[in-house]
Amino acid sequence: MARLRFATVWLGGCSGCHMSFLDLDEFLIELAERAEIVYSPIIDTKEYPDGVDVVLVEGAIANEENLAMIRKVRDRSRMLVAHGDCAVTGNVTALRNPLGRAATVLERSYLEDVDGVPGIPSEPGIVPVLLDRVMPIHAVVPVDVFIPGCPPSAAKIREAIEQLLDGRQVQLSGRDLKFG
Repeated sequence: MARLRFATVWLGGCSGCHMSFLDLDEFLIELAERAEIVYSPIIDTKEYPDGVDVVLVEGAIANEENLAMIRKVRDRSRMLVAHGDCAVTGNVTALRNPLGRAATVLERSYLEDVDGVPGIPSEPGIVPVLLDRVMPIHAVVPVDVFIPGCPPSAAKIREAIEQLLDGRQVQLSGRDLKFG
């Protein structure tokens, strides 16, 4: 049986979901034996490849770079897993949405109540081009599996990955999956 081509992606968020992924400990060795990890922020790969079987995506869509990346990821992946509450609902990343347009967010951050010299950085690449609203992944592209949690527990992540590795449909249950 061919090994799955596996990836993880980090969009707008805190990296807590990747920290929980790393908490898989010894299971990561089993994962490496059963799947080829072809892209992740924890490996040195610059371009998201074609032909990915399963991708765990952490974070929300907060800026133009996130938007372009999630579209590329969806186009090049067979199964997309929204990994964590920012990916599933927008969560903490979306707390800026009530402020309104992206320009208002930047003005609030760089011009109001500033201790140093106020000013929005103008050099390209210093501040990402923000979208006016932060969105969960499913608002932009189809999602196949949702793993909620802030961050999801390593046990829930493992449960989902084991089912995917075995070619089964992901069925998660328990307290971790209840919203509200």
